[in-house]
Amino acid sequence: MSRARAAEKLVARAAARARVAAWRVAGERVVLANGVFDLLHVGHARYLAAARALGTRLVVAVNGDRSAAAHKGAGRPVMGADDRALLVAALGAVDLVVVFDEPTVDALLAELAPAVHAKGTDYRPDTVPERATVASLGGVTAIAGDPKAHASREIVERVRRRHGAA
Repeated sequence: MSRARAAEKLVARAAARARVAAWRVAGERVVLANGVFDLLHVGHARYLAAARALGTRLVVAVNGDRSAAAHKGAGRPVMGADDRALLVAALGAVDLVVVFDEPTVDALLAELAPAVHAKGTDYRPDTVPERATVASLGGVTAIAGDPKAHASREIVERVRRRHGAA
């Protein structure tokens, strides 16, 4: 996919609200998945493909840099939000990408009201922080993807070890 085509999928929140509303009117089942997506890897691709299979449209919310740093710690994210969002947008399963900077995706869920909020297999439905918000909107929380066997953290550590960085 070209950079221009992927960039078309990157939208501000207002545009996401309008697009999701139009999809809903057209009978589409909208799924929202979210994460940091630092150093995109096969686990991310499998998670997003599985999330897309839960509906007909997939919106991905990417943590902004402040939010990502708060979740991941010092030295993270490795890549800035704009680059991470563009990589996610380049995946065929993804219809729309929105960057958010709040600690959780609750506010964006409330704005978009997707039918499904998909989280990766490092969660269980009862441990997803936003599950009450999703339920209050009439949506469902679902776990998607293969077992957690990949992590950006591990990739970062492997690179550090190979290059002698602490």
